[in-house]
Amino acid sequence: MSLVITGATGQLGRLVVDSLLARGTAASDIVVTGRSTEKLADLAAKGVTVAALDYSKPEDVAAVVTAGDTLLLVSGSEPGGRAALHGTVIAAAKDAGVARIVYTSAPKATTSALVLAPDHKETEEILVASGVPFTILRNGWYTENYAGEIEKGRENGAIVGSAGEGRVSSASRKDYADAAAVVLVEDSHAGAVYELSGDVAWTFDELAATIGGIVGREVVYTNLTPEEHTALLLSFGLDDGTAGFVVALDGNIRDGLLGETSGDLARLIGRPTTPLAEGLAA
Repeated sequence: MSLVITGATGQLGRLVVDSLLARGTAASDIVVTGRSTEKLADLAAKGVTVAALDYSKPEDVAAVVTAGDTLLLVSGSEPGGRAALHGTVIAAAKDAGVARIVYTSAPKATTSALVLAPDHKETEEILVASGVPFTILRNGWYTENYAGEIEKGRENGAIVGSAGEGRVSSASRKDYADAAAVVLVEDSHAGAVYELSGDVAWTFDELAATIGGIVGREVVYTNLTPEEHTALLLSFGLDDGTAGFVVALDGNIRDGLLGETSGDLARLIGRPTTPLAEGLAA
């Protein structure tokens, strides 16, 4: 029986493998998958098994997953069409006799107005209906999502958005990877749904101040109206869809959809989540 990690060419999947190895899982018990196996050569060098897996190809899943395996289904990276791909993986894994599926979802996916939630809501419904034992990790925001703001702060002393006084309870990607590693190796988490987030919810004024401390100059957050924010993003060359998506996310933050701190993440990993300043500095 193996632990099968999908999407291991991405940053989260790689960190899950590192966490499993650090926690004592034998490399021979880990299978890492991705569409481009050449990108997994460094993980193969650690002794794990590497296999090709495209979410759209059930035959890939059938070739990799064996009866009794535990599968980490890392959600796809392109919003809007992910649920069907996830469903393909879930169905093929069920046919292969998978013991449990761990899925990386989104905060309160089945009830939230979060712009990213629909794909995850549909996937969770498919997973529950499949009858396969599952664990759902509703991952909150990654601190690394704001790494790009550091250079803006360094250059301009300013970051801009339309999130208002909304708060974000982010955690570092490694925190979420550690949580995934924990639930992969412990069957006691079967049937659980965890709302994962950082211990501290920060405002964008606090984000700006934190970035200022990193770059060594005052950094100020300028809050725009959604219309002003959209116009600014379009002036930078973003297309209408991307600009609208970014502004919608800031609206979700403004409405408080990413600011809850359940404590589930810290409890799972057995330590406080990584503070904002430490996560950004890394």
